[in-house]
Formats: sequence, structure tokens, C-alpha cells
Amino acid sequence: MSDASIDQERRTWIAITCGAGAVGGAALAVPFVASFAPSERARAAGAPVQVDISGLKPGEKMTVEWRGKPVWVVRRTEAELATLPKLDSQLADPFSKRNPSELTPEYARNEWRSIKPEYLVCVGICSHLGCSPVDRFTPGPQPSLPDDWPGGFLCPCHGSTFDMAGRVFKNKPAPDNLEVPPYMYLSDTVVLIGEDKKA
Repeated sequence: MSDASIDQERRTWIAITCGAGAVGGAALAVPFVASFAPSERARAAGAPVQVDISGLKPGEKMTVEWRGKPVWVVRRTEAELATLPKLDSQLADPFSKRNPSELTPEYARNEWRSIKPEYLVCVGICSHLGCSPVDRFTPGPQPSLPDDWPGGFLCPCHGSTFDMAGRVFKNKPAPDNLEVPPYMYLSDTVVLIGEDKKA
């Protein structure tokens, strides 16, 4: 066998070995690199959530989860909406001027704290210590609430109270109104929570 044919065989084997090494290296690299991508669960945790509100009747509330937080969608009644302007003097921040960029998007810096007056969309976590307030929509005297209670939310942990727009009453432990997340309407009956590009 000539030296030329031996050199050719060596070159062939070297080429095959290098090719196999490259394929093996790529096979090992793909799962390693893929491990840096966020998991399905992580992507879902921050992903916007579509909510069908077609079945929500006036006076009702539904809760959905977004980024691990409870988000409430409340369909307010005509009476509840009529009460909101009358409460301004009793509220700590009636027009959501404190921490507006953190707690209230520009399109919700109004008396209703919403895009459409009828629907409140807010995070159901008290701004005091992160407890979850409970519904107290019925106006009038009841335990842990004043006799002239207009309806809204009560945080049972430390007694903070919020009106039907998620605005905190004065002299309560909670320093701020309930947070309004970014959201927008995809249609009259579908809300997208977590994104507001079209708002």
C-alpha cells in the first residue's frame, strides 16, 4: 500500500472523526442552550390572560390569576357607579395621583379607575401587607364596617377599606389604592389582562 493511499485513508478518518465530534458536540449543546430559555410555566406566569366577561352580571365579580396574583373583574351596578363621586372627600387618593405609574395606568386615572365605567379590573391584594380583601358590596351597617358603609372591599387583617373603584378610605393602614394591572378590551366581552398596547 502506498504512502499516498495511507495519507488519504488518514484524512478520511480524521474528517469522519471531526464530523462525528461536531455532531456530538451540537447534540450536547442544544439541550444545554435550551435550558437557558424560560420554562412553559415561567412564560405562562407572565403571559397576558384573556377573560370572557360575557356572563358577568351587574353586581358580580370574577377572579382570574395573572402573574400569580388574583385579579378581580367587577361589573358595577348603576347605583354603585352613582355613589363613587360622592366619596371623594372620604378617600386618601380619590384621583389615583400617588404612585400613578406603579398602581394606576393613565387610562384608569379617573373616578371609576377603569377604561369602561361599568367594569373594574384590579389586583385583589391590599397595599398594606399583601392580604386579600373580601367583598362587602352591600351598603349599610355590618360587622367591622361603619354604619354609612357605601359598599366596596374590606381587608379583614387590619381593617383597610376600599370603595367600588378600589380606592382606599382615609386613615386606614393601607397606603395606596388597589393596583390596576395593564389591560385592554379585545372585544366588548373579552378583556386581555397583562397587556395594554391598544389602550
